[in-house]
Amino acid sequence: LKVKETYCTITDLLPNTQYEFWVSALNASGISPPSERAVYVTAPSPPTIKNKKIQSCENAVLVCWESRDINPVDSYTVELSKLTDEENDDIITESIVGIPNCEVLIHLQPTQKYRICVRAQNLGGSSERSEPVLIHTTGTCFYLNEDTAHPLLAILDDGFTISCDELENPECDLPIYDNSFTRCIAILGSLIPFPGKHYWEVEVEEDTEYRTGVAFENTPRHGHLGANNSSWCMRHIITPSRHKYEFLHSGMTPDIRITIPPRRIGILLDYENCKLSFFNADIAQHLHTFNTHFQHYVHPCFALETPGILRIHTGITTPPWTALP
Repeated sequence: LKVKETYCTITDLLPNTQYEFWVSALNASGISPPSERAVYVTAPSPPTIKNKKIQSCENAVLVCWESRDINPVDSYTVELSKLTDEENDDIITESIVGIPNCEVLIHLQPTQKYRICVRAQNLGGSSERSEPVLIHTTGTCFYLNEDTAHPLLAILDDGFTISCDELENPECDLPIYDNSFTRCIAILGSLIPFPGKHYWEVEVEEDTEYRTGVAFENTPRHGHLGANNSSWCMRHIITPSRHKYEFLHSGMTPDIRITIPPRRIGILLDYENCKLSFFNADIAQHLHTFNTHFQHYVHPCFALETPGILRIHTGITTPPWTALP
């Protein structure tokens, strides 16, 4: 670039990139030797938060993001704003600096609303803020892992309703991901990586056969939920004489009769007290509790055994009637 001034503005530089600059002077006698080179690094691009990877509960959130730059950055900063009805709800109430990876677990206060942004840092400075996400710490929130879904299982636009239209060929020729269920028409929710209690509900139709519960990450994809020692589930099937409910682990179930078919199933996962409980949420009725020590964190799991739909509800405050003696 040729300029007459002793300064120059250079535009259209790539973000998170190192540049070298030098200057030569020019007059009628010729051009001077170049100056010493100055090294400059441009600031990074704003990261992109992965909304469908966010998991939260009443007192914590796991936020994941990705860099938009080719070159690695030095670290990341997460900024939190606790939102209130006051006008100054945009004030940053906490910053977490020096995060080396693209995820962070943040402890929060229950029943609050937060706005969370991420910045990338390098020698050139800080990026602009990422697009914000809103977190409500009213209850446990998770998403469905599409890559675990059986090919006959569809996730509707709301992201929390699963459906299956036909079961004629469960072992079909549709494309299957490496992590997909291949026999049981099932799907896993995202991992619940927080200690303590977690509650969610599943809305079901009375004439639909289904399974729902929790499973380890390594639960076999070629088997049925509840048929192994890595999954625990409630199963509903319709026999010629009645609605039958099973509470399955390693293929075993207690002999339990449920007289009022639940239309909304409450599931309470209690890591600390080693319990997984099922409720008829409409009438606050306890159905069954597994007493087991979970060696690892678990995923919510859902399966359909007849054509139908399941609606999953997250972010719910744990009802007081789930407290068991």
